[in-house]
Amino acid sequence: MPDLLIELLSEEIPARMQARAAEDLRRLVTDGLVEAGLPYAHAQAFATPRRLALAVEGLAPRSRPRREERRGPSTTAPEAAIQGFLRATGLTLDRLERRADRKGETFFAVLEHPGREAPEIVAEVLERAIRTFPWPRSMRWGTGDLRWVRPLHSILCLLSDEGGAQVVPLSVDGLAAGATTRGHRVHAPAPFAVSGFEDYERRLGQARVVLRPAERAARIRHDAAQLAFARGLEVVEDEPLLAEIAGLVEWPVTLMGPVEEDFLHLPPEVLQTSMREHQKFLSLRNPATGRIEGFVTVANLEAADGGAAILAGNRRVLRARLSDAAFFWDNDLRTARAGMAEWREGLRAVTFHNRLGSQRDRVGRIAALAREIAPAVGADPDLAAQAAEVAKLDLRSQMVGEFPELQGRMGRHYARAAGLPEAVAAAAEEHYAPLGPSDTVPTAPVSVAVALADRIDTLAGFWAIDEKPTGSRDPFALRRAALGVIRLVLANGLRLPLAPVLAAHGPRLGAAGEAFDAAARADLLAFLHDRLKVHLRERGIPHDVIDACLATPGADDLARLVRRAEALAAVLSAPEGADLVRLYKRAANILEQAEAQDGVEYSFGADPKWADHESERILFAALDAAEPAVRSALEAEDFAGATAALARLRGPLDGFFEAVQVNTDNAVIRRNRLNLLSRIRALALGLADLGRIEGGRSESGQAA
Repeated sequence: MPDLLIELLSEEIPARMQARAAEDLRRLVTDGLVEAGLPYAHAQAFATPRRLALAVEGLAPRSRPRREERRGPSTTAPEAAIQGFLRATGLTLDRLERRADRKGETFFAVLEHPGREAPEIVAEVLERAIRTFPWPRSMRWGTGDLRWVRPLHSILCLLSDEGGAQVVPLSVDGLAAGATTRGHRVHAPAPFAVSGFEDYERRLGQARVVLRPAERAARIRHDAAQLAFARGLEVVEDEPLLAEIAGLVEWPVTLMGPVEEDFLHLPPEVLQTSMREHQKFLSLRNPATGRIEGFVTVANLEAADGGAAILAGNRRVLRARLSDAAFFWDNDLRTARAGMAEWREGLRAVTFHNRLGSQRDRVGRIAALAREIAPAVGADPDLAAQAAEVAKLDLRSQMVGEFPELQGRMGRHYARAAGLPEAVAAAAEEHYAPLGPSDTVPTAPVSVAVALADRIDTLAGFWAIDEKPTGSRDPFALRRAALGVIRLVLANGLRLPLAPVLAAHGPRLGAAGEAFDAAARADLLAFLHDRLKVHLRERGIPHDVIDACLATPGADDLARLVRRAEALAAVLSAPEGADLVRLYKRAANILEQAEAQDGVEYSFGADPKWADHESERILFAALDAAEPAVRSALEAEDFAGATAALARLRGPLDGFFEAVQVNTDNAVIRRNRLNLLSRIRALALGLADLGRIEGGRSESGQAA
């Protein structure tokens, strides 16, 4: 079976587009081959700055013949309909079949499609892939109408097997497919022919082109580490930057240079960000001091002077860039040491939302909220409020204006420069965390208070103006804010009932706060509960267990809610737990039907003296023992103990249902048994609404 090799050689492809482009080439070609009836064994795609390549192994030599039947119009249909069907199928009337059905006779066309040779199919599929390639941006050049990300220079398309290789006949916009490619633009620009993928990759290597992106990245990583180690430094890990650099070069040559002494006083993150954003340099850190003292740049060629001229040019540009950073840093430090009043006032000119005021208004709300919730998180209220007041001030700094990704980190530096307590400085950076599901959650009390206040204000504000997420639309990242609240609460084990917090925060929202009424607050809590379900489902807790626990009072205390759900989930994971749910549902259904039928609520008066069967007396005794144990455990918030105590009713309750008929003809005994079941229902509802647990068997009012 033949193998297929495709290469599309062009001018430089932007690094950020290469991985997606390689995958798109693989998808378009392999999907097209399969749709045309040409299966294959394996395919892999590659990208360098100048080329996309695809290797397909085990391709079928030709497609299989296939038979197709098409239903046409009725034999009595108008002539125009019949002629249209003939044109669509390419047949004549005498070649159509007449078949009887319930409505009479219908024309059918039977089309025989012979198998097609692989070269014909490959040419058709590849041309379509090239002409419809989904580049984010593309261009035309010359006089043709082909669009590509950059001018396309050549197409290599080979089918090879044991008998040799053949070029697939193909021409796209004047570019005829061939068996040749080119190597490195400087080191090996001459064309050369290849005979298959292994020969292609080997000869590219000889022509100073590393085809595989992962191999280029690994080479850069290794060489950079070796250069750094020789100088007693270490490479600052930055995988996204490494992947981007690997997309900028076909033949990576690492070069190392120092950061000049004039700039070593800059914070490490400033140096690293400036070098990464402006010049795609990897940073080198002194492990003894934590300072960034060097850089690694990656050239795309082996220079005769060992890269000295390249380094010299890079150092000149770096000096200019770092001079700008030093200017911003020095100016910002002067403002910080003066108390940051200029930045504080500047926040008034920054609109947070036209219905929620300025950033200065928002900072005031966050500070008041942080002060309020500080005791619940173990923070000093004054420090929490102070931290909230300064947490956003670095947004007005020149450094963050140049590098927005440094917000928070620069805030910590400026707070320290202003002489503020370390807890306040730390909160300026840490209150932004967690940013995502895998991000670290802050644990310092002041940082936690400000982080929670920030997110709660965001959620309350946008709920007040009815700007809630809808479907996949979430322009204000409110789902992320909700997940942040959940992770902050759970990771720190915080006992923070949210309902009173939200109620107290409404008036701080000004005019918008009038709409943040009880209904809006309940809707926001429901949104938080929905995000909590998603979060806990990843931890193995089913959504119906959360629903069962949400039916209990105090569900706005997320930490307590989760502990309750974890305890219930642990019991329900065992067969005994499933039996308990089944029996509870049976008892609850019997009660509901009886109460609906009789028009009364059975909730008082169960008395063991009216028990006329041993199973009833056993259940009474078990319930008398379980009630104080469950309630005592619930008061102590020992949800595992409460669940275990409730689970001990399973045996007696099962025996009761096996032995007696609840809805007996004796009215006194019936009422007593219903009130007994009501005690069980009330006791269980103190832990969770087990009726919301999915599965189990829902019983009617009679028991054997």
